[in-house]
Amino acid sequence: MDCIAYKKGYKYQIVEEYTTNIPLKPTTDLISPSGFIGLTTSGQLTLKKGYAWDGPSGPTIDTPNFMRGSIVHDALYQLMRERLLDHEIDRDGADRLLQQMCKEDGMWALRAWWVYIGLKYFGDPASDPSNKKEIAVAPSI
Repeated sequence: MDCIAYKKGYKYQIVEEYTTNIPLKPTTDLISPSGFIGLTTSGQLTLKKGYAWDGPSGPTIDTPNFMRGSIVHDALYQLMRERLLDHEIDRDGADRLLQQMCKEDGMWALRAWWVYIGLKYFGDPASDPSNKKEIAVAPSI
């Protein structure tokens, strides 16, 4: 029987490549196993066309001033789950970057601060390598 393998939990997908410079700078260039995420030693983050993410997480609203920060943050957390970044060392930097990008995109400083606080206290499982997204198979056998 023919089957497909897929991962659940995504609701957005970029339609063109996105590149930005971020303050996280690994000691070697990184490329995710999927090939959708790249991060250079100079801090250039590239997300390939077709990269999928779940948008802002938690009890929040997916507003335009949250989307750019959420895609960068989700990509960095994915690199942590894949053990390409260290979630113990790099997590706070990723959380602070989300806060900064949201403010740059017009989010009220108080809301951006609440986003950061929420991640500080509840975000660890999402960056932990033991919580990689499971692969599902359809049809189930």
